[in-house]
Amino acid sequence: MQHCQRDRDVPVFYFHDGVGEIGSKHPIPRAAAQAVVQVRFDARPLLEPRHCQILPQGGARLPCRTMYGNLQPSRQAPNPAAGSQAISTQTFASAEATRKTLRRLLATVPILTLVTGLRAQSLDRAEQRLRASITAAREQQIGYLQRVVDVPSSTLNLEGVRKVGAVFRVSLDSLGFKTSWVAVPDAVGRAGHLVAEHRGKPGAVRFLLIGHLDTVVEPTGPNFVREDSTARAVGGADMKGGDVVILYALKALQQAGILRDLNITIVFTGDEEHPGEPLAAARRALIDAAKQSDIALAFEAGNRADATVARRGASAWRVIATGRQAHSSGVFGEGAGYGAIYEVARILDAFRTQLVGEQYLTFNAATIVGGTDVSYDTVAISGTASSKLNIVPSHAVAHGDLRFISDEQLQRTRERMRAIVAQHLPGTDATIVFRDEYPAMSPTPGNARLLAVYDSASEALGYGAVAALDPGRRGAGDISFVAPLIDGLDGLGALGSGSHAPGERVDLKTLAMQTERAALLLYRLGKRPASQFTRTSAASDK
Repeated sequence: MQHCQRDRDVPVFYFHDGVGEIGSKHPIPRAAAQAVVQVRFDARPLLEPRHCQILPQGGARLPCRTMYGNLQPSRQAPNPAAGSQAISTQTFASAEATRKTLRRLLATVPILTLVTGLRAQSLDRAEQRLRASITAAREQQIGYLQRVVDVPSSTLNLEGVRKVGAVFRVSLDSLGFKTSWVAVPDAVGRAGHLVAEHRGKPGAVRFLLIGHLDTVVEPTGPNFVREDSTARAVGGADMKGGDVVILYALKALQQAGILRDLNITIVFTGDEEHPGEPLAAARRALIDAAKQSDIALAFEAGNRADATVARRGASAWRVIATGRQAHSSGVFGEGAGYGAIYEVARILDAFRTQLVGEQYLTFNAATIVGGTDVSYDTVAISGTASSKLNIVPSHAVAHGDLRFISDEQLQRTRERMRAIVAQHLPGTDATIVFRDEYPAMSPTPGNARLLAVYDSASEALGYGAVAALDPGRRGAGDISFVAPLIDGLDGLGALGSGSHAPGERVDLKTLAMQTERAALLLYRLGKRPASQFTRTSAASDK
């Protein structure tokens, strides 16, 4: 038998395809299926409510039976108000180790007893001040959002991006941040990034807060139109709203006397929607900031009931096929062969039949051109082709993307694609090239711990539970570039709809909710030492 034990902030029991193991030694590959059972209770006044979760995990371990029992809120006596929150629970019935799916497994695990009626942790006085400050600033915050939305700043509008950055820079300067505008090389062709640093208590956790200043759509001018509790606003949710959430959370923290102790670096990139090339130069400022930080919190558009602990990475691939140009009467014959277009068709169909179905793996064939005279621009992603109907085509190109949840999944899939490409039709040849774009933000125990703190803050504020968003529902983002270095959480920004379109909307009534959640998250995490957030080395994960 094994008992649920506290793993810093989150006691986690991992199931390895029906086989159990306690602790945080292994990553969580399927954050979407994370919570089977959560038992929440007060620990100490300065710590968060704990979570007890059953999580899926790939890879078999030694079989074992599991039992949860006798979880206690704290070794010290609970406060009188928390008396009803003590847990005295019996067990979850044991489950024999199998290699069935999590759903099938759970159907065999009856819950014998679960003590309910646990209340969310209440707000302390500092947190009450944070909430009051944010509530009082509601209209001011909406006005600030209108101000930055009304500055057009699509990625290639370099002047507009810099103007929006200048607005935030003045505001952050007033909060005591040391700000700078970090230019990128001229060859990158982008506006640059706003970086702001605040030094607080030595040894405390170091935050990296991530936002971006650019938009996809370029409006013709001011476009913020308030409509009761929402507003039509290009970039309102994605993601100037998230930037404003950061700013007003920091304002509240300053007014409550908390900001002075926090170690925070902010990076607002100027080209998230269309990153410049090469990526190493375009993201150097962000990656350098991550190397000096312990936690990354990104404020892309969020949802009320979930946050992002994992984002799929993105890579590009391109197949180039050649064939023997010949008269079409000889196609499929020994002399003419099959031609370049049939070779590309074979490859794409093999991708479809052999690679489809793996969780979080997708690969899209976006463009294809073929003929005797072919030109293809890999930057513009466009091409031309010409031929005659009686000629076996000599050239063909297919170009697409690849989405993945981990580097292991990426590399394994690339090897399978190379093997497929190498099986040429008679009279043809083909190669495949890959281009790295966004790395994956793989789910980790550290990301899950951050989510637990965010969830408890939301519960304490009365906004309900926050679960992990299915990684398959989220594209790549700037946090992906720092995910290989530090743990993080994303989707903490403004709520809205219609991103990347002229009709984008931002939800004004939940702007304060997201700001309150962010402020409490920073406050609660900021009291912890940096050592609590050091990512476990790969060696100790084995």
